[in-house]
Amino acid sequence: MRLPFFYGWIIVAVVFVTMALGVNARTAFSLLLPPILGEFGWPRGVVAGAFSFGFLVSAALSPALGWLMDRRGPKVVMELGVVLMGAGLLLASYVTQPWHLYATLGVLVGGGSICLGYTGQSLFLPNWFVRRRGLALSLAFAGVGVGSIVLLPWMQAFMDRTDWRTACWTLGVVVLVVLAPLNLLLWRRPEDLGLQPDGDAQSPGATTAGPAANVVDPAWAAVDWTLARALRTSRFWWIAVAYITGLYAWYAVQVHQTKYLVEIGFSTSDAAWALGAVSLVAVPGQIALGHISDRIGREWVWTVACVGFVICYLALIAMEHLPSPALLWLMVVAQGALGYGYTSVMGAIVAEIFQGRHYGVIFGTVMLLMIGGGAAGPWLTGIIYDVAGSYAPGFWISAGLSVISAIAIWFASPRKVRAVAGQIHRIVRPKPA
Repeated sequence: MRLPFFYGWIIVAVVFVTMALGVNARTAFSLLLPPILGEFGWPRGVVAGAFSFGFLVSAALSPALGWLMDRRGPKVVMELGVVLMGAGLLLASYVTQPWHLYATLGVLVGGGSICLGYTGQSLFLPNWFVRRRGLALSLAFAGVGVGSIVLLPWMQAFMDRTDWRTACWTLGVVVLVVLAPLNLLLWRRPEDLGLQPDGDAQSPGATTAGPAANVVDPAWAAVDWTLARALRTSRFWWIAVAYITGLYAWYAVQVHQTKYLVEIGFSTSDAAWALGAVSLVAVPGQIALGHISDRIGREWVWTVACVGFVICYLALIAMEHLPSPALLWLMVVAQGALGYGYTSVMGAIVAEIFQGRHYGVIFGTVMLLMIGGGAAGPWLTGIIYDVAGSYAPGFWISAGLSVISAIAIWFASPRKVRAVAGQIHRIVRPKPA
């Protein structure tokens, strides 16, 4: 059936809704942290460790997820994620021991979220767009922000009226009922439907050389990049350093932000609002930064995101001494509108450096390392708090790692492999003899 628009935008819409539920169901752990601590009295590092443990397990599965995507496509991967996350949330309502928490909100929800979240979507969504890749990714991932301002305040209000167990059960049902049928609309690449990336027309007998117009380094682009070959390059490891340190900073604040704000004097409703507002302000920020990355390059946008997290942590540290609404707004805007810009270029960077038949496995391996950083952030920040009695040392570490992340992405230099659409005219090619 012919559509009056490119089917890729349906893919973007499905990812939008999936991210709105799938990512925020995991983010809701920050809201669950205070009532779980209050009910059981377990050490903060133990409870936060459930989130980190789930990240580590999902990280170990990332290369296999890429392999599964390369062979079976997004339908299988997404439905697997729906089942895992739904089961984890439903079973979390029966938690009585720490290992129950690790198995449900940790392993099952974490395993489901890697399928439904940034990692799973970045394994196939970049295939659908080349010229508008940054814009498409940022529009799809903006679902996280729209979902957060609806889901997270609702969940906090629901827990205030009932309890955290009932909230987990209800959220699990929503995930299963909404996402299971919706993700049957997904396809891995436009060629599976006889289409071209960006919806471009292809005349009979045309070759696939069109997208190669953005190639800056033909020798690099001509390599059939396997995981083994990628691992032997410095670019792979610079990407890994940038992603590990970036995700450490991201999840260290995401998990501990609510508890920290309450401890320094903000109400639980204000803290829940702030958590949701971060993702809400990320919507225009992600879309703008994604579009800008198509014009000026991925490295600049990644750097802007790193600066956003540095400002976020400085504001949090200052709030310990002056818990003002102005600093709270600064933290929210810096973290969301700037910091979440990571997502608009995360998949694009790896795709433009290691594009090819084995992209899924390569990206999955990058995620294995990256999620290790995301897992370490909440866990180590909780441990540092338990030892020091303050979040300040952990926040300073995260700010420093954000600076390292910005430096590393310039060494990875995707701009030296493939130019973004706004820079194609700058590519200098030798004139034919």
